Amino acid sequence: MKNTLQKVLPLAYGAYFNSLSLISPDLAVQKAFRLYSSPRKGRVLPQQAKYLNEAKDKLVEIEGLHIQTYQWFGAKETVLLLHGWESNVFRWRNLIGILQEAGYRIIAFDAPGHGYSSGSMLHVPLYAQCLQHLIPLYDPSYIIGHSMGGMTALYHQYLEPKNRLEKIVALGAPSELTDIMKHYQNLLQFNNKVYNGLDAYFLRKFNFRFSDFSTSKFVKNNTKPGLLVHDREDTIAPFRASEKVHAHWKSSVLIPTRGLGHSLHQIEINRQIVDFLKR
Repeated sequence: MKNTLQKVLPLAYGAYFNSLSLISPDLAVQKAFRLYSSPRKGRVLPQQAKYLNEAKDKLVEIEGLHIQTYQWFGAKETVLLLHGWESNVFRWRNLIGILQEAGYRIIAFDAPGHGYSSGSMLHVPLYAQCLQHLIPLYDPSYIIGHSMGGMTALYHQYLEPKNRLEKIVALGAPSELTDIMKHYQNLLQFNNKVYNGLDAYFLRKFNFRFSDFSTSKFVKNNTKPGLLVHDREDTIAPFRASEKVHAHWKSSVLIPTRGLGHSLHQIEINRQIVDFLKR
């Protein structure tokens, strides 16, 4: 029953957007954007609460939202962690343990609409705004992002190239917004009128079209050393995304894996990350 609902519900949304676009195209686009930006999960689960509560730091107000930050103290440089879509800081628990062993100070935060942070929507420009506030506050040397978090880290570096970050790590991160939006269209089966309306909406709201947003383009002038880790069999974000980014990011290293999946929680990956930070 659950699998059937997961297949039927997206198509029902798509049919609704298609019908609404005949009457009110702008409203159809707004609703399609809101659905696209609304996480269905990622709030703190009971089994995650104790671990996160022990490390809570500040509640920082950003764009009218209350963003929950976390801190694990260490004598070495500061590492900032960015989780992905429908996740929260708990996803970093394995890497945090290894970073602690190595003596790093660790900062993390729940993205808007995730974990303990307020809000009900998230998109990369909003995530990048959070970084613009939190990087000056915590002054990290290194940033590590998973999936959407990795995409946001590279976008922020493009917007703020003169920041004091020394190294950037992106795990299983997508690259092309066009690919993401085409997948969204195929999943819901909404028509090109809605798709093109969304493209125009992004231009008005964020000052870029789908085709403009590409981390493989953003990194062309990125001089920071970077580490890209991506599984060849990733079913969430295709491996070719990191291949394209690596091809344009001269100071990056790409570690391809096979059979480790999208999450990349494994101890061998975490140790490679720490080795990269130490070099």
